[in-house]
Amino acid sequence: MLSASTRFRYRLEVNTRYFREGLRSAGFELNDGDHPLVPVMLGDATLAQAMSQRLLELGIYANGFFFPVVPRGKARIRTQISAAHTREDLDRAIAAFAQARSELQ
Repeated sequence: MLSASTRFRYRLEVNTRYFREGLRSAGFELNDGDHPLVPVMLGDATLAQAMSQRLLELGIYANGFFFPVVPRGKARIRTQISAAHTREDLDRAIAAFAQARSELQ
């Protein structure tokens, strides 16, 4: 499929850029990069666990990572964007992140 067309790779790049920009605009800290694995940096392990659970309740599957998987103080929610995501999917995820954060702070 990738040999025949680059449309999926292009869509993945567009989706990743859109999601990253949306999360940054919502005030989230992200590691630099343009890859589709988008870590949302939270710092606190308890917050990462609670946010992961709340996101799941809101219909967004995103895992929290914290020590010992990542260094202490570097807890995060790991997301992965795909070419199959629609703009609506991404908007829904960005809104869920913002809602979960406002509820947990």
